[in-house]
Amino acid sequence: MASSEVDQKFLGQFAKKTNLRNPYLSSFLYKVLGLSVILSKKLLRARRLRKLDTTRDTKSLQLYHHIIWLSREGLIMVEQYIIPMVADQTEMKVLSYKLRASFYHIFVLFHNQPSIHQTAIPSFPTPSKGKSADRSSLRSSPNPMEGGPVQPLPPGLAPVSVPKPSAAFLLPATDYVPTATACFTEASALADALLSGSHPIRLSVKTEYAAYMYDCLHDADGSRRLAQQAIKDVYNATEGMDDDMFEDAAEQVQLLGKMMKRGMSASVGSSTPRIGAATEGSTPKAGGSSPSTPRATRRERMEEQLPELPDSKERRSGGKRNGNGNGNGARKNGVDTSPRASPYRRDR
Repeated sequence: MASSEVDQKFLGQFAKKTNLRNPYLSSFLYKVLGLSVILSKKLLRARRLRKLDTTRDTKSLQLYHHIIWLSREGLIMVEQYIIPMVADQTEMKVLSYKLRASFYHIFVLFHNQPSIHQTAIPSFPTPSKGKSADRSSLRSSPNPMEGGPVQPLPPGLAPVSVPKPSAAFLLPATDYVPTATACFTEASALADALLSGSHPIRLSVKTEYAAYMYDCLHDADGSRRLAQQAIKDVYNATEGMDDDMFEDAAEQVQLLGKMMKRGMSASVGSSTPRIGAATEGSTPKAGGSSPSTPRATRRERMEEQLPELPDSKERRSGGKRNGNGNGNGARKNGVDTSPRASPYRRDR
């Protein structure tokens, strides 16, 4: 979301670069950065609070109000001040449109009307195949006073009106799904047109777009396809990058890989053996657990493929052998006279 570490990192870099050239823009970038740092902690706490009683003024309700207020202020700064001033800057433009979509994503999660989360409505048991559902128990019994079927509501009971969200004083309670979807579509199109396939900002856009499709639109297949296509674009990219951008891109690729597996944990978990479990045909260790071999990192694999330097080969071989067959260089009367002798030796 707007609290992504990659987004915060690039926000800080852009704010520092534009400090002398455009202090007005730099000040708003710093404000959005500070708001994003605070919002990240609030969102982390909100994810842990799964159940919420909106009828009482609980601490979790106050937390939701704070999240909505921070997101509203951040959206105002991005839409009214940052986006109009970054039209000629590629990376900052894509990041600004991504931040706008992120704030709408938060509105959909915490303040959408109707709510995107499924309510706990009891459902009737599903009949088995080949048998029709028995709905005789659902038919209303006749009223002994009138002799006709009973109306849906008993006499004197007015229909219950749905209460307004408690945060309506902060933000209008409406359906933000169409707006958020349009913002994500625009940010994704800008990222595809202006940034390379392995750029961390482009990968950040794809990561949150895939999460939005899964959590808010309930489109698991579309989310997995989007994540898979983003990973393919990374492998097909030919542009170079420095070490910092490579680490950020690798982190985003790992998140996209997890997005591809969301909703498939049951099937994957049944076919994938657990770590430390003894497989068929393997000899367990004496302690009962199989030894685990750590995987080599990408940097270690690259270092193994690099050619060895001449000085390292020479040090490893112990120096060139002289005519006498020893490997300690030239010696005269037990004194080493080779160029690799001690630096304290005096030339006579």
